[in-house]
Amino acid sequence: MLDLGRTFLQSVERSPDALALVDGARRLDYAGWHGWIAQVAHGLRGLGAGRGERVLAVLQNRSEMATVHWACQFLGAVMVPLNWRAKPEEVGYVLGDAQPVVALFEEVSADAVRRAPGIGAVSRIAVGCAAQGDELAFEELGAGGDVPALRPEAGAEDHSLLLYTSGTTGNPKGVPRRHRHERAAALGHVAQNLYRQGERTLGVMPLYHTMGVRSLLSMAIVDGLFVCMPRFDARQALQVIEAEDISCLYLVPTLYHDMLAALEREATDLSTVCKLGFAGAPMPQALLQRLQQVFQPDLFVNHYGSSEVYTVSIEQNAAARPGSAGRAGVNTRLRVIRLDAAGPEDEAAPGEEGQIIADLSGDEAFEGYWRRPDADAKALRDGWYLTGDTGYRDVRGDLYVTGRVDDMIISGGENISPVEIESVLSLHAAVDEVAVVGLPDERWGQQVAAFVTCRAPVDAEELDAHCRASDLLNFKRPRRYVFVRAIPKSPVGKILRRKLLAGEYELASGAPTDKP
Repeated sequence: MLDLGRTFLQSVERSPDALALVDGARRLDYAGWHGWIAQVAHGLRGLGAGRGERVLAVLQNRSEMATVHWACQFLGAVMVPLNWRAKPEEVGYVLGDAQPVVALFEEVSADAVRRAPGIGAVSRIAVGCAAQGDELAFEELGAGGDVPALRPEAGAEDHSLLLYTSGTTGNPKGVPRRHRHERAAALGHVAQNLYRQGERTLGVMPLYHTMGVRSLLSMAIVDGLFVCMPRFDARQALQVIEAEDISCLYLVPTLYHDMLAALEREATDLSTVCKLGFAGAPMPQALLQRLQQVFQPDLFVNHYGSSEVYTVSIEQNAAARPGSAGRAGVNTRLRVIRLDAAGPEDEAAPGEEGQIIADLSGDEAFEGYWRRPDADAKALRDGWYLTGDTGYRDVRGDLYVTGRVDDMIISGGENISPVEIESVLSLHAAVDEVAVVGLPDERWGQQVAAFVTCRAPVDAEELDAHCRASDLLNFKRPRRYVFVRAIPKSPVGKILRRKLLAGEYELASGAPTDKP
């Protein structure tokens, strides 16, 4: 299999004049971007970033971030992208765990990087902000002299990327991925989303997250355009879609939700968008319906996966099959095992909720965590990866993801998943967003509670009547409604149920002041 450096060269050789990268006023074709990547790679090599060495980047989705990613692929260095919101101690943990030779930062992350424990031993590069002390400005990287021809120095078996998962407890886990893992995942993404040559995508999903990396690589596979968007702004996103003739979107549901809200205030021509994809969290049925109506896409993909096994399943007709995550991707095998399963062979019956697992021999699957045998022991079993996600297969064999094992609500001895309840409530016209959790209950163990943001006035009695009129089983109905200003989410749009359980939210104006 080709490595990723040679993969990029394919696009340079096929379509040197095709527009490849846009970041504000910066517009580069493949030949021009290749030249910039060569300069940056030359500079990184001079700082010790050779084959197998790690390069830490605490940057937003700017052109320098995308360029460093590709430079690492040519050098054989391992890209280590980190959330630009990380705190000094979080940066310090990754410095100690990954042991990079170079760290890049920008204004928004400068303080955290400069204060991180252990940063003094690492070469530091300031991007778009003033360098201090012995730091190097990004513009100086590889400048001032002849830049040698850029040749791929990695092979398919070399590590390409070290992603850090955002765990809810304890330190994050490093997920090392080889060039062949990443290329197989990009090819699978192209195939399953029916991308054609010259596609154009909005590069807003963060490049420290697998969704962002997949958008970056898949565009290179098809000689396409990656339009950088450092920080999501719904109004700006609509403007970029129209201005750059974006053809495909791959976002988390939250960003689609915010984009539709902005569209109500500002008319935008979205006619060039013909393919929608989402991942990262289930999409409420009401949002699916609204997106289908607004975009009328040729393809609407629900992509279920993880950093460890990029694609677990794909549903290519998401609007017609709400909630369905489809079937195993082209590079994957999956199973649903019983929640109390002794091993991977103990599969759940159709309709029975269990834990979703994926075959580690799949082309996109990782091989184990970075220096974490404890995490391997918990998540890897007999050649299968235990995702920690719950779900079931229907009689057709389609997968439905219902939540996390840790999010399961147990009320009166019954297992209740939040996702089904959230989807039902999302269909009420007054509900904007909803998150369901299990609150402690002396009699039942846990009670189902719905945290709701509204687009129109509504009360608990009306929402309860809506649930009673639906197909939702009686024991799954929320017993408490909490009206809040906003649902807490992670930077990539995942609902943070733990914050709701901890009381870390603000009640909506006029809502009862007693918190559960």
